Amino acid sequence: MSQTDATSKGSGKAATFFSFPNPVNEVSARLVAAGVVVMSVLTISLNLKWATAVIAYGFVARVLTGPTLSPLGQIVTRVLTPRLPFAASPVAGPPKRFAQGIGVTFSVSALLLTILGFWGAAQIVLGLLATAAFLESALGLCLGCKAFAVLIRFGAIPEEVCEKCNNIWAHSAAT
Repeated sequence: MSQTDATSKGSGKAATFFSFPNPVNEVSARLVAAGVVVMSVLTISLNLKWATAVIAYGFVARVLTGPTLSPLGQIVTRVLTPRLPFAASPVAGPPKRFAQGIGVTFSVSALLLTILGFWGAAQIVLGLLATAAFLESALGLCLGCKAFAVLIRFGAIPEEVCEKCNNIWAHSAAT
């Protein structure tokens, strides 16, 4: 095997490892969001400053690898979702990954605020994160997905990134 063959096989494995599922099971996405709500509310209410790092890690892991490196993602996709009586509900992956990226922004900001000694500000950011996660988990309203659709509509994200996403508003109305 040549160096080029070995490199391309290795990069293929890395690309597979650092991938995000498409489509995503909406049931699992909503359960992960519920987990984020619980973790954020407990972190805020019990002053568990260290748990801010756990929340931030989870979002970074999910953006980079989907559920692969996320303990919450693993529990949801391997334990909880298979045991529920709900049929899989596939939805486009790119908007969900975008939403997880917004979660990275909020959770890492909360972590940095915590490290810098601004726990009150960090709690506010975690509260906003918990609110968005609650909307996703309880109502199926993904704010990041809506923002993704708007960015496609205005041309900031090329339509080819997610053909299914081009008319996310019609999908929402149909469900």
